[in-house]
Amino acid sequence: MNKKTLFTILAIIILPLLAFFGITKNQNNSVIAEVSGKPQIIKFSSTMCAECKEVEKTLKDIFPKYQDKITMTEIIVDSRNDMKNKLIKKYNVQMVPTLILLNSDGTQSARIESSIPAEEMDKYIRGLH
Repeated sequence: MNKKTLFTILAIIILPLLAFFGITKNQNNSVIAEVSGKPQIIKFSSTMCAECKEVEKTLKDIFPKYQDKITMTEIIVDSRNDMKNKLIKKYNVQMVPTLILLNSDGTQSARIESSIPAEEMDKYIRGLH
């Protein structure tokens, strides 16, 4: 077998494997839920969840005025592998959407497990310190 044939065979085997692992790799590489001196929102959602999309729209409307004061991180829960995330276990997340609101000292201020009106969401976020 010559080098060209060997290279072709390896490319046929390796490229699909690299593509598979690149697609299926958990892409959540955020640093989260550490006491950072800033309040935090941890948003647990799914791409297949209609109510999660409502929460996303609400946050998109009201969060910009808080983005310099509050850190927000999203955990996507779309597969069983995602359920291994330590924050899901730590906050005992059983459903999506779930928002965990943390004060700047890391204590939990609120837990929201559904879509709520923008005014109510704004009130919760304003309450963070």
